[in-house]
Amino acid sequence: MIPAARHRFILDLLSKHQVLSINELAEKLDVSSMTIRRDIRKLEDKEEVSSVSGGVQLNNNLHNEPSYEIKSTLNSDRKSSIGIAASKFIPKNTSVYLDAGTTSLEIAKQISHRNDLVIITNDFVIASYFSRNSECEIYHTGGRIDKDNQSCVGNKVADFLSGINIDIAFISTSSWSLKGISTPSEQKVVVKQAVSKAAKTNILISDSSKYGRVATFHAIDIESFHTIVTDNAFPNNAVNELEKKGIKVVKDNVEFINKA
Repeated sequence: MIPAARHRFILDLLSKHQVLSINELAEKLDVSSMTIRRDIRKLEDKEEVSSVSGGVQLNNNLHNEPSYEIKSTLNSDRKSSIGIAASKFIPKNTSVYLDAGTTSLEIAKQISHRNDLVIITNDFVIASYFSRNSECEIYHTGGRIDKDNQSCVGNKVADFLSGINIDIAFISTSSWSLKGISTPSEQKVVVKQAVSKAAKTNILISDSSKYGRVATFHAIDIESFHTIVTDNAFPNNAVNELEKKGIKVVKDNVEFINKA
């Protein structure tokens, strides 16, 4: 069976089963595990599947992001753990961008006691939190208001970010894969692209439930990130693929060490 036919067969099987292991696919297609792994990499490049613990799954399409209020109730323990881990990447006298979102807010809670940082954010909740709880210097990007997500988006935000030097950017997302991060909002693309170019170091912060989702607009290639901070449920086989790309992965406050 030629590769294209195998790929169609794999996608058809995955549409009927939530997750399939490498061994199951190799057995059904009567090929080696190495061949299946190559097929999966090809399908991941097209953002059609994602590696998960125990095998591979179809990517889920994300058409709309939940509101800020709903996000604040989802995976709160994981986000808190990510906030603790991510905050340890911030040295003294640093300019820090915190992307809009509830995971970024958890980082804010960890660093609000410091007075040596310059904080840049497009998130109203984060800006308000710092203004009440910190002596840090704070900049809000301004721009068009996204009421559901309590943040600013669009070209005005991108213009502001392009004129500022950022040491570390913590970038959040509701959907990502081994190809990169995506968003259902075209107005968020320019913001994420602008900050990724303005920052010396880009760190993706996202709990594992967001992995394997694909939204309409591709925002940033995964290779643009130096580090990914996630939780312990993130699959180790995906960690291996990311490390091959030179990206450090931190899970639940512990840097993953590849023992393979």
